[in-house]
Amino acid sequence: MAKPEEKVSFGTRLKQIGQVFAFTAKQDKWFVPLLIAAVLIPLALTVLFFLLGFGWIVFPLGVMITLLAALIVLNLRSNAAMMNVAEGQPGAAAQIVENMRGDWRVRAAASSTTQFDMVHVVVGRPGVILLGEGQPQRVRTLLGQEKRRLSKVIGKAPMYDYVVGQGEGELSVRKLRTTFMRLPRNLTGKDVNALDKRLSALMARPQMPKGAIPKNMRPSKGQFRQQRPR
Repeated sequence: MAKPEEKVSFGTRLKQIGQVFAFTAKQDKWFVPLLIAAVLIPLALTVLFFLLGFGWIVFPLGVMITLLAALIVLNLRSNAAMMNVAEGQPGAAAQIVENMRGDWRVRAAASSTTQFDMVHVVVGRPGVILLGEGQPQRVRTLLGQEKRRLSKVIGKAPMYDYVVGQGEGELSVRKLRTTFMRLPRNLTGKDVNALDKRLSALMARPQMPKGAIPKNMRPSKGQFRQQRPR
């Protein structure tokens, strides 16, 4: 479940920015050149305006614009880098939603198969949202089963479902945030809490993954061989 942001110290915030900077620089070869340009261009314009006679007032304004430009570049390029890493990774959709702003109650892999197909259940103001990851045909079957199971307890709450992937008719992880934010707000906060409780009761008993057990996950025959009495 996405939690409201907690207050953090200035030092912690700087450490987080440093970690994001290092990660983005490693993943995106254009990040550092773009960041340098975002810093140098406003500073150069600041000096130019000062030489043109606009006075010392241009320096604080120039510094503010430089910091804003640097943060915009960092935000855009770091998000793109994270999306590149997340694409194709099992469970990436659930992790992205968990880190989104807002009240999103995420149940990662609420339903799954032994082939690592999974359906994440998200409860929020739009209603119930199902995100399927894995082989599209198996995921659509899993989505249908999950929709029938949840329809017994969600009442009139709207239900949306998406297959996460790069194919036709599938939802890219890059568009998860915008897609979620564009959904209508059909429920109140009180409705979300009540719906979340009903789903918690339904999912209290975990489901066994569907499908054949992969060979590397099967126990050896010796584990079930009884010892002969002496």
